[in-house]
Amino acid sequence: MKARSFSHVGVTVSDFNRAVKFWWDVFGCPLVGVSEAPIDRVQGFFGVDAPDGTCRIGWIRIPGGAVIEIFHFEPKEGAEPVHWNRVGLTHICLNVRGIHKWHDHLVAKGVEIVSPPEQSPRGHWLFFVKDFDGNLIEITDLGHMYYVLGWLGPLGGFIFRRGMYRKYYE
Repeated sequence: MKARSFSHVGVTVSDFNRAVKFWWDVFGCPLVGVSEAPIDRVQGFFGVDAPDGTCRIGWIRIPGGAVIEIFHFEPKEGAEPVHWNRVGLTHICLNVRGIHKWHDHLVAKGVEIVSPPEQSPRGHWLFFVKDFDGNLIEITDLGHMYYVLGWLGPLGGFIFRRGMYRKYYE
């Protein structure tokens, strides 16, 4: 058994409409679905202990097929800063072309830039930004490796699993 593909990541947001606007205005990613969770689901499934708790759920489609599932709860709790060494999710990543143009675009949009574009030891370029709630978003330009990973990634996984990365599977 193995997974077919990456589907989505869930992010709780402080303001549903602002999140929809952010993803559309900044990245061109549209809202493709919305639902309201009933109170019993907010309390039972999500474990929010509030007598009149609400949850609006939206699906933001990223080019390539992945989705960011946004949750807006009332009542809501405040955000916590990301600590890289804390166990758990740290960021999401978007693949782009033209890293410096993207940096300029995000600066012009008023997005908080965490770090300037830098080249990794393996040759790709990246930088980090934050959304309005402080969630980290990595912006990566893989260059030619985007295509190499797309076409040869499965083969590389097969080979490395049996060779140099075997110890991680034992």
